[in-house]
Amino acid sequence: MRKRMLVVLFLVGVALASLLFWSVDSDAKTGGLLAGVFCSTEDSAFAGQDVAGQLPDSIFLPPNRFAKKYGEYRSPLNFYDGTPVETAGDWSERRKEMLDRWHEMMGEWPAVIKDQELEYLETIRRENITQHHVRFYWTPNETTDGYLLVPDGDGPKPAVITVFYEPETSIGGGTKPYRDFAWQLSKRGFVTLSLGTREASKANNFSLYYPSIDNAQVQPLSMLAYAAANAWNVLAKVDGVDSSRIGIAGHSFGGKWAMFASCLYEKFACAVWSDPGIVFEESRPSVNYWEPWYLGYHPKPWRQRGLITEDNPAKGLYLKLREEGYNLTELHALMAPRPFLVSGGSEDPPERWMALNHTIKVNELLGYDKRVAMTNRPEHSPNKESNEQIYQFFSYFLKP
Repeated sequence: MRKRMLVVLFLVGVALASLLFWSVDSDAKTGGLLAGVFCSTEDSAFAGQDVAGQLPDSIFLPPNRFAKKYGEYRSPLNFYDGTPVETAGDWSERRKEMLDRWHEMMGEWPAVIKDQELEYLETIRRENITQHHVRFYWTPNETTDGYLLVPDGDGPKPAVITVFYEPETSIGGGTKPYRDFAWQLSKRGFVTLSLGTREASKANNFSLYYPSIDNAQVQPLSMLAYAAANAWNVLAKVDGVDSSRIGIAGHSFGGKWAMFASCLYEKFACAVWSDPGIVFEESRPSVNYWEPWYLGYHPKPWRQRGLITEDNPAKGLYLKLREEGYNLTELHALMAPRPFLVSGGSEDPPERWMALNHTIKVNELLGYDKRVAMTNRPEHSPNKESNEQIYQFFSYFLKP
């Protein structure tokens, strides 16, 4: 009897720890002390191992106070003329309508580059991982360099593209902690390709401008998505990569980049967006889609960086988007039924579920559930717990 009681108490303890770790029903918890005990990236038994298992239901469920609430966002389940979407066939047409409209507004992409392979510049060994310094064309007129990390082991592997201000941070070369997504994922068996806008970021231009910064014909954030599409195609050709299992991830600036890339290019199998600000919000200086390097492009001299004011207004496409009622919920819906995780921090608190509920509703129409997930932490910066959640998400959806 006593032994049975001890077993029951142990199981209850494990269940409570799991609940705390994954809970999204509070505004500022990602698991607390118990998460640190059970799921620390460096210290736990999970580090470097496959922890796919089963993801807890809680990350796919909005808190009760946000369930079935949709905010003031326009529903993606209505055509632009107001006709409701009622079937999967309708959704196929509606999805094309939205994708075409956003490309029309942001500027049409050049043809995706599908006939190139990576150029290998240097190769080194790091633990059980081969790290290649590589180069390829990510726009028709511009090459970039990044890092391809390939873990030891036979057989086709899942892969993740990571994006940030420069490619070194994600492979462990940054100065801020918990941004080494590519390195940590490779330790867990993923091939990773780390990319960044190193030169543009040094010049405070941050983004990509096609054909030139003086006469960009595509909104810079959309051009970043285009570059990621070219990265998908070159990564898909790497020996040992399973092209049906390629995801993308990024934090902050990289989160915006990963969001637009995965939404606009449907070959990405899944995605993680770490605290990008998933909808327009003018009160948050980091949810700054109005800036000229995102969706508010205009020729230089640029507006002063910062919040929109009467003396420092937004310019370019962003004004049209806001005046005509567009929001990023339409892009989220383009993911359906592909899964994505919002690793939310200060810019994406739990109330963002009201935006995500729209994509949940699209998935329900298509017959899918548990495809839209969110976790929350109080601060913008990622931490051990939020990163472990990211790695488990990718393991669950990309590993067989």
